[in-house]
Amino acid sequence: MADAGDAATDVDKFIGEPVEPRSSGALVANEAAPGVPRQEVEAVNAKANRPLYEARQKVHPKRARGTFRSIKWVVMVVTLGIYYLLPWLRWNRGDHLPDQAILLDFANQRLFFGPFEIWPQEFYYITGLLVIAALALFLVTSLAGRVWCGYACPQTVWTDLMIAVERFWQGDRNARLRLDKSPWTFDKIYKKSATHLSWLLIGVATGGALVFYFRDAPTLARELVTGTAPAIAYLFLGIFAFTTYLLGGIAREQVCIYMCPWPRIQGAMFDQDSLLVSYRAYRGEPRGPHKKNDTWQGRGDCIACRQCVVVCPVGIDIRHGPQLECIQCALCIDACNDIMKKVGRPQNLIAYDTFRNLAAVEAGEKAKFRPIRPRTVLYLVLIPVILALMMVGWMNRSELDVSVLRDRNPLFVRLSDGGIRNGYTIKILNKRYDPREFRLSVKGLDAAELDIVGLEDNETPTISVLPDNLRSMRVYLSLGSDAVKQLSDEATPLEFVVTDLGDSAQSARSTTFRRPKQ
Repeated sequence: MADAGDAATDVDKFIGEPVEPRSSGALVANEAAPGVPRQEVEAVNAKANRPLYEARQKVHPKRARGTFRSIKWVVMVVTLGIYYLLPWLRWNRGDHLPDQAILLDFANQRLFFGPFEIWPQEFYYITGLLVIAALALFLVTSLAGRVWCGYACPQTVWTDLMIAVERFWQGDRNARLRLDKSPWTFDKIYKKSATHLSWLLIGVATGGALVFYFRDAPTLARELVTGTAPAIAYLFLGIFAFTTYLLGGIAREQVCIYMCPWPRIQGAMFDQDSLLVSYRAYRGEPRGPHKKNDTWQGRGDCIACRQCVVVCPVGIDIRHGPQLECIQCALCIDACNDIMKKVGRPQNLIAYDTFRNLAAVEAGEKAKFRPIRPRTVLYLVLIPVILALMMVGWMNRSELDVSVLRDRNPLFVRLSDGGIRNGYTIKILNKRYDPREFRLSVKGLDAAELDIVGLEDNETPTISVLPDNLRSMRVYLSLGSDAVKQLSDEATPLEFVVTDLGDSAQSARSTTFRRPKQ
């Protein structure tokens, strides 16, 4: 054993120093690694001379059966059910308003989430929700690794669905491998075509469901079928459908390994007390094949059956330890437990475990799982704090919003009598679900004459705004020549005040009145 360890150490030193082959093709050991077996040298040489790009080895995961696989089926059904059915839920908001419970009404610049409505100027609520979602993800990851990736990530859910469809048409792992290697026959063409057609239909259903979130679902569905939907709806349906087909059916694990940034970030979320899918080497090693009636003396529980590898959706060997590619789906646990049951050994050779506990067991001790740690406490504190701030902001949210935009080209207009006129665009947003009437006044420039385009004939014009709607108006402020001469600044500050005639609620916005230089 000592010689083997020394040889391994020499090989570690030798990595990165490839051996030059002789003309006969034989490899020789470098002087920097004397005594290293020839097969070790050749393995290191092969690794050092490996090309930078290697063609993808398609992963054909075998179907797993067990507790975690059942949980994944339940999560897939629930999440897909929510995704496909949510646009069809109704929420009565009164007349003149959409009754779709979840509606991303970008056309009218507003978002509906049941009883909540968010306008563009309130987008900080969406930011708050995203921050809470990120903190929740950090919390879950620090506790149990990439369980989001393994169970609820859309890429995982749709990939599971695509693999299930592929298994339906082409059979389980061995059958799919044989089909890929077989020549192109009618049977192969039929099975491959049926698989890809099914993937495309799933993609269309996915894209169709997604566009329903942006417009009234029953109306848009009818328009899509009759061909009267807007061109943009068909465009995005096609984009979403192709994206689902490509990422879920073709790319699969490549998205998780190369495209998704989360595997690179997750390392900062883990610590010694995070529950990760782990191979318990202290139980499994030394591994080797097992036959009936063989003794277990002097060997570990792992029988090198590789079932943990063939069920892995990303094609890794969990026995090599923590790896960036692992999505913590725990299918290897199900596969290994099934084998342990058949050979009569204790289950959970592969299980959710912590680095601290693995090290403790090897030392003859046992470490307790510690969910309460500084980082988890930090996340648990930040989430309710941010949520409370959002609730306070929502409860004190104004139901009236006013914006004032002064004309910048031209800054002012000189009138025939020597006076000056400034133009403004004023927008009044009524956030209530009933109509309201307002009055507009000016504060800080008493001599100014106020004219609202379209309401010039009224001495005290009343501005009507429909329920949950925005009204934009052109407004002009005019000053006579004598009043202009009394202004001390080129830009005189003033306020437009909007008053609700129903409950006397007011909203004021500051701006300026511009005049030419003296």
